[in-house]
Amino acid sequence: MAILSAERKRALRRIDFVLLFAAIGIIIYSLIVISSATHVNTPGEERYWFVQRQGIFALLNVIIAILFLNFDYRGLAQYGKQLYIINLIMLAAVMLFGHAALGAQRWIQIGPISLQPSEFSKLIMIICLASILENRVGQLNSLSDLLPIAAYIGVPFLLVLKQPDLGTSLVFMAIFFGMVIIAGIRWKILFGLCIAGIASLPLLWQFLKDYQKMRIMVFLDPNVDPLGSGYHIIQSKIAIGSGLLFGKGLFEGTQSQLNFLPENHTDFIFAVVGEELGFVGAVVLLLLYLIIFWRGFQIAKDASDTFGRLLAVGITSMLAFHVLVNVGMTTGIMPVTGIPLPLMSYGVSALTTDILAISILMNIYMRKQKLQLFS
Repeated sequence: MAILSAERKRALRRIDFVLLFAAIGIIIYSLIVISSATHVNTPGEERYWFVQRQGIFALLNVIIAILFLNFDYRGLAQYGKQLYIINLIMLAAVMLFGHAALGAQRWIQIGPISLQPSEFSKLIMIICLASILENRVGQLNSLSDLLPIAAYIGVPFLLVLKQPDLGTSLVFMAIFFGMVIIAGIRWKILFGLCIAGIASLPLLWQFLKDYQKMRIMVFLDPNVDPLGSGYHIIQSKIAIGSGLLFGKGLFEGTQSQLNFLPENHTDFIFAVVGEELGFVGAVVLLLLYLIIFWRGFQIAKDASDTFGRLLAVGITSMLAFHVLVNVGMTTGIMPVTGIPLPLMSYGVSALTTDILAISILMNIYMRKQKLQLFS
């Protein structure tokens, strides 16, 4: 027992408590803000239904994440092909059996739970890309070397784009570029891809749906459609701006409490933070995210193997892109894309993906010196 206790103590010393407390801090922050944002929408005893449901799934996912720490993350590398096939099946199932909401067919109903496979797809693709890039590090010296990798991620990218889910498709691109940079892609190839992407924008414009085009036009000038596509941005900017330094107080935000702000517990939850907790509350939240990004890149730097390094970079790239785009769209400096704020926005699929992603980062950190855990 003494030996077992000593081993457990050694394992506890390998936990990245900075990363752990930052993630838990954001989850608690989320439950408080979701409670404020939704309590007026559901009368009677069910007025806190959203926050209770989010809290239950947060607890379940944390338990699953803790159990995952007993297993070596390096074992994921051998399941890359199987996970890729499962991913394609899930995304295809959405097209065949999924139900539509908010103009997109992204969800599969399983009993009382609506799951969004494209959310899980992001983490699955990080694992799959890491497994195939592991043996190609330093070998991405030409466009022909990169094309198989691009085609590999291109298939799920197109399936998600078809839903349509432009936001998640862009997340795939952020993951792809973050991981191939770490894999040693030559900068002239990367620069060439960026130039080609910019040059193709007029062509891509022709393939966008009308509402996607309107979102871009609204981004340039919200008053183009103030009661339609521009309404979200206008109300979000009013909410954030009215919060001033310390905010109006929890449960006191007029834009959120009076339902002027749409999707206030999901995509636009940052606007609720800005209105009710002010600039100080928003800065505290962003600092917690910065801690996670810092720890993610530090874990990548110190990883004991290439697969772990690629995983850590992919996960950190995903989370950072989510925060950049979500905060950007709520403040009006980026187009609306429907990307949730990690660990904050209400939603079972997104929350599960984010907690599992943090768990993988923790797993990589705990095994950076190949320590045997929980034996």
